Amino acid sequence: MLFIRRLGAVAPGILFPNPLHRYRMSTAPSFKPFTLALIQLGNIGPDKSANLKHAREMILKAAEGHSRPMLVVLPECFNSPYGHAHFPNYVEIIGSTKAEDIDIQTCQSETVKMLSSAAKEANVWLVGGSIPERDASDQRLYNTCTAYSPTGALVAIHRKIHLFDIDIPGKITFKESDSLTGGSSLNYFDTEFARIGLGICYDVRFPELAMISARKGCHVLIYPGAFNLTTGPLHWSLLQRARALDNQVFFSMCSPARDVSADYHAWGHSMVVDPFGKVLAEAEEGESIVHVSIDPTVLYDARASIPVTTQRRFDVYPDVSGGAQ
Repeated sequence: MLFIRRLGAVAPGILFPNPLHRYRMSTAPSFKPFTLALIQLGNIGPDKSANLKHAREMILKAAEGHSRPMLVVLPECFNSPYGHAHFPNYVEIIGSTKAEDIDIQTCQSETVKMLSSAAKEANVWLVGGSIPERDASDQRLYNTCTAYSPTGALVAIHRKIHLFDIDIPGKITFKESDSLTGGSSLNYFDTEFARIGLGICYDVRFPELAMISARKGCHVLIYPGAFNLTTGPLHWSLLQRARALDNQVFFSMCSPARDVSADYHAWGHSMVVDPFGKVLAEAEEGESIVHVSIDPTVLYDARASIPVTTQRRFDVYPDVSGGAQ
């Protein structure tokens, strides 16, 4: 097992003691130093129980050691094989699109219960990758990311907005819309150290989502993703650096590990990029855990030295965040 660590001084966090804390505050929290851990999960097979057990073990492993993270991230579709033919066989019902409406104890989703328990045991904020989800009200299927506080509270739910429908002749054809429906809301959550914006994989190709998240005060954007061996070499790094640079935020995508015996071959290379577009850390293709120290001064330096955040001309072109919810 490969562990990649980028170490630095990290100020200790103060965990929210009140489970009723509102995880979307009216103003963004102060941006403070913290350590981020990406789990590039491998050994994802047809046995969901085994997948969940392994994911839990890796969450706890990521939280160990002297570079202890405050935020841990899993990859897209970590509890099932990736593919539109597999999604209907692994769907779970979460119960609502509003995190505050979910009672973990009575939630039907075994994955939500595991992630909540693991976040609490590891005492970390957790972005739980994504899972196939069924909406009980209309039976539609979604690719859904959930996030948790160190108390185990479910704090955010993001349904993948843009579906991965592509056809590159001679290389890859994939159509998520054969089984999934796109989500219809933008989502973020507040911690004691940063405001975290959410997206999933193909969402990264649509700059409007990142623009709106940044203008709503997000300091860090996290997109669990699973690019392939065609799109990965072409665009994985380029898109993350572009979204980070355009919006002067930290940007990160967390991929499954590559498994050449699977139907879908993930690119891997989970990555963290700073607001100047510099790659801070990158995994290889195998299972690994990447630890990265996030320094807020880099964001402030980027915005002070190249002040595009204050130079936009909304008298000439519209602000895309104006009507966003």
